[in-house]
Amino acid sequence: MNILLLGSGGREHALARSLKADSKVERLLIVPGNPGMAELGELVALDPMDGQAMVDLALREHVDLAVIGPEAPLVAGVGQALREAGVPVFGPDTEAAQLEGSKAFAKDVMAAAGVPTAEARVCTDLEAVSAALSELGSPYVVKADGLAAGKGVVVTSDYDEALEHGRKCLEQQGGQVLIEEYLDGPEVSLFCVCDGSTVVPLEAAQDFKRAYDGQTGPNTGGMGAYSPLTWVPDGLPQRVVKVVAQPVVDEMARRGTPFVGLLYCGLALTSGGLRVVEFNVRFGDPETQVVLARLRSSLPDLLLAAATGTLDQQPPLEWAEDAAVTVVLAANGYPLDTRTGGVITGIDAAESVPDAYLIHAGTKLNEDGDLVASGGRVLSVTALGKDVATARAQAYEAIKALHLEGSHYRSDIAASMDAPTA
Repeated sequence: MNILLLGSGGREHALARSLKADSKVERLLIVPGNPGMAELGELVALDPMDGQAMVDLALREHVDLAVIGPEAPLVAGVGQALREAGVPVFGPDTEAAQLEGSKAFAKDVMAAAGVPTAEARVCTDLEAVSAALSELGSPYVVKADGLAAGKGVVVTSDYDEALEHGRKCLEQQGGQVLIEEYLDGPEVSLFCVCDGSTVVPLEAAQDFKRAYDGQTGPNTGGMGAYSPLTWVPDGLPQRVVKVVAQPVVDEMARRGTPFVGLLYCGLALTSGGLRVVEFNVRFGDPETQVVLARLRSSLPDLLLAAATGTLDQQPPLEWAEDAAVTVVLAANGYPLDTRTGGVITGIDAAESVPDAYLIHAGTKLNEDGDLVASGGRVLSVTALGKDVATARAQAYEAIKALHLEGSHYRSDIAASMDAPTA
């Protein structure tokens, strides 16, 4: 099997590891990739946002499956271009990708499908924002309508901060912002693989969004994750499929825009029951690292089945009993004033820790061949263990071996078996 993987972050590095580990994968082409992925496949220096370039590459190299990692190419229609050229694609078309591209659209779909979610107001001017904040009350939840790389949400008890974030969102392209009711209770991430009609859930994970220990600081793309979640109700993945994912997939099919790819269900287990916080249309980072670390079934087979509409013919997924923990190393100043370019050392020492490995996210090689930080979330360490505590200890042993001036990481990832509430 020849596979084309689009993306250059930690999510794509984790996908590349799992794809390459399958003996059926003969070639793995990665556009554009990062230094950590170079040993897993062939890095191709093209723009993953260029649909025609991706089509030309896929046809020239006889690609059997295209896997699109980031949300931006999906929303821009790269998956659609590949699919129209006859290439099986794991990832939704432009219209279906609006489940992430527009939170207002996602709310409309959920309303039509009867999916439980937070009450929300879609606002197009500051007066409406102010009225919605007053109506729904504190803590205030203010969300950018469009793509924001996981950093478009502000949860605060400060009215002025909430209003200011609303103003900034209105100034962005599209000019819409969502004000939502605050959802109490722990949050859970659940990935669902979809082929337009059938839905197969993966195992649940927990993501830590805030920048600093104790759930403080601004929201980020994610500072760490762990799986499994022993505290969630039995049968949660199956319940999410029944109550959330399947109704959404059915509604998208009814609208003539079938959803094929990964439906990321961000959930809150509230005192009033299960609620959807948000949808994404691709694997989440860093949850992908811990979920795929535990998957024992063939990832290429699973993704190809989704791309070709044959998920209902796949055997049940198999999972390792081991736990997995991922901790993210962030660049100096991330997420507010990220400073890149610093040299990263300690790679060999970190990789020598048993049952731990590095995932590259924001790295590149400079002119001297040194590995340097090129993004906000630079590296993450994923470790496996017989339980969460064991995996956590190995992950922290490895990340402590890394050095990047001014960098930071949270010291409390998976320290408690309760999920963060914001």
